[in-house]
Amino acid sequence: MSSPSSMSRFAAFSTLSAFSALAMLASPASAQTAGSNVFNVGWFHLYTDDSSQPLTRTSPPPSFTYAGSGSSVGSADTLGIAYTRYLTDHFSLTLDAGVPPKFKLDGSGTLAPLGRLGTAKQWSPAIVAKWHFGEPTQKWRPYVGVGVTHVWYSSVNLSPSLQGLVTGGTGTATANLSSSWAPVANVGVNYSLNEKWSIGFSLSYIPLDTDAEIIGRNAAGTVISRHNTNLTLDPYVGFLSIGYRF
Repeated sequence: MSSPSSMSRFAAFSTLSAFSALAMLASPASAQTAGSNVFNVGWFHLYTDDSSQPLTRTSPPPSFTYAGSGSSVGSADTLGIAYTRYLTDHFSLTLDAGVPPKFKLDGSGTLAPLGRLGTAKQWSPAIVAKWHFGEPTQKWRPYVGVGVTHVWYSSVNLSPSLQGLVTGGTGTATANLSSSWAPVANVGVNYSLNEKWSIGFSLSYIPLDTDAEIIGRNAAGTVISRHNTNLTLDPYVGFLSIGYRF
């Protein structure tokens, strides 16, 4: 049988161990301090608050506007990545990138009968300066940010129905979409799971528009028509991700 002193020592040790375990569970994670580097990977969802100008033929003269014509851009999803460097406990810089999303353009108004007008991939890497609220030892840390992005497009493909419209059914057509710089407004929150891992969600808004020039060619490759329009995209970008500190 154990002695009373042995039982007392065992009870004291058990109590101390229990308090130590509780302290470890309750202790906040310090994964967002000055000098920290965090890599995030996750899901970008892009929703466009879009509008468009009527399609206008500028060549051959005289110019002609398709009254009531328009287009709409659907939402898109893609893989997103981000690298964040904490310069202080509260201030960081983030580079956002990812796989370029593929946007689909559909006709609206008098162009609605054409259905799908085309597709394009959008490249929009961004640099965002963020201010993080609270202390780095807190598990929940909201933040606000402002930044800039450079937007350009690739893999621009026009549907046969739109090509037929701009060439009178006698040729093919391609499109040029203008690139541009645009500001980024950003809000978000990070939740630290431990000293290395975290979960984050952010929402960004980008006021963005692009000029589109559609060039029609005949079978010999000679330019036979030019059409212009302007597309306002103004995307809201949600980013749900998991982060790793290194």
